[in-house]
Amino acid sequence: MSALILILIAAVVFVVAYITYGAYLAKKWGIDPSRKTPAHTIADGVDYVPAKAPVLLGHHFSSIAGAGPIVGPIGAAIFGWIPVFLWIIIGSVFFGGVHDMGALFASVRHDGKSLGEVIGVTMGKNGKRLFAVFAWLTLLLVVAAFTNIVANTFVAVPAAATASCLFILVAILFGVFVYRRGMSLMVGSVIGVALLMLSIYLGTLFPVSLSKTAWMLILLAYIFVASVTPVWILLQPRDYLNSFLLYAMLIGGFVGVIFMNPKLQLASVTSFKIGSATLFPMLFVTVACGAISGFHSLVGSGTTSKQIDNEKDIRLVGYGSMLIEGILATLAIITAGYIGADKLSELLANGGPVNVFSSGLGEFMTSFGLPLATGTSFTALAISAFALTSLDTATRLARFIFQEFFDTQSENGESLITNRYVSTLITVAFGGALAFKGWVAIWPLFGSANQLLAALALLALAIWLKQAGKEYKMAIIPMVFMFAVTLVALVQLMIANVGNYILFGFAVALFILALVLIVHAKKAFEEGAPAEAINK
Repeated sequence: MSALILILIAAVVFVVAYITYGAYLAKKWGIDPSRKTPAHTIADGVDYVPAKAPVLLGHHFSSIAGAGPIVGPIGAAIFGWIPVFLWIIIGSVFFGGVHDMGALFASVRHDGKSLGEVIGVTMGKNGKRLFAVFAWLTLLLVVAAFTNIVANTFVAVPAAATASCLFILVAILFGVFVYRRGMSLMVGSVIGVALLMLSIYLGTLFPVSLSKTAWMLILLAYIFVASVTPVWILLQPRDYLNSFLLYAMLIGGFVGVIFMNPKLQLASVTSFKIGSATLFPMLFVTVACGAISGFHSLVGSGTTSKQIDNEKDIRLVGYGSMLIEGILATLAIITAGYIGADKLSELLANGGPVNVFSSGLGEFMTSFGLPLATGTSFTALAISAFALTSLDTATRLARFIFQEFFDTQSENGESLITNRYVSTLITVAFGGALAFKGWVAIWPLFGSANQLLAALALLALAIWLKQAGKEYKMAIIPMVFMFAVTLVALVQLMIANVGNYILFGFAVALFILALVLIVHAKKAFEEGAPAEAINK
């Protein structure tokens, strides 16, 4: 099978889906460009800061992409490339796209608050608190998994560590000059991208080699600082500039596939059961971010909704980002399929899915004259940059949810536990403790929790849309399917982790929380709509 045909099918389907289905969703939900967004009505200079569409697209895409759409599809390749590719296409268009755009829209209509707030309006205070606990636990898994992935990458590719540190300095300079000194976005972008390229070059000259434990401790300290600083200083500019790396990587991989036209060596379909893993539900849990991801709803209703400048940007940022991520996931399965089963196992054993993806894209880029080592190193650097982006975004989101859970304001003003420094410290401490369990042990549980979170997000969206008198049926089928997938997967994980009290306890807690929320949701569907829901 030609990989070129695969990537062209994905590109055409996603462009058509954005123009047609994305526009359909915007029309049915009543997206209103004339309506002021929370970024303007609640502007505070810290979290609520309006961002131009290209900047916000960069932040959102960088935050939701990370290493997920690479690790997931390659991990699921054991079932063959056809099932993975089909799920990426169908999932991105009808599941992930609806989920991401809907979560962002619902949050914008609820003052930029998290989906927990939407659930609070539609399902009551208990539903809100239960969802907040579920989301916070899931984000702890995100912090733990991505801390491991970034630390492993920094150990394997020391140049990536140096470049990533320099990226942070470049982003701070960009934020100061563009947001506070009046530099135009175009001039800042040109200079910023040039400095990013210089950072990559300096990284190859001065690689920083530290142990994995040292990097994990440094990363935990970094995400604490990054998640409490105003978004214009680091989060917005760094994510925006980093998005150019990802665009370059996507374009390089796409062009490389066109020029090289590699053939897929991996079996198209293997078996329904591989070892102890079955295609249902593990394919859908493992692919995760490549088709639908609950983490995306937390990003959309956490940081992104607070920065939407105009409601017309919701389709581009929410639906468009998911489709771009689908292209990235398609490239990931192509790299696994091109390499073949024998070499795939070897690369997985010596660096994991990121090594598979970097090696594959590096080879594709040689087709237009880029040296193999350069292409491989650049891809590894780009992936590490986005995994780091997802890491500190997840920490900020966990802080938001933690603060909302404890109502952020006491009678005498902000309480100690909801202080942004205290709530962030608690989140980093718990996430860091879990991180030392290792990403291999955490990823299956993260995948299940992440997909179950997506089901809950679709549930919240469907209830709010129904109560607000808007079209909601496009959320029902994805919701039911994702609940079926994830509840079965959690049961399997409970059985597999009986002796591991932490992971077993996480799986049990998530399963029970999900069932309780489903009961609350059934009641909300049957009852009339609260005035707050109708007025949104």
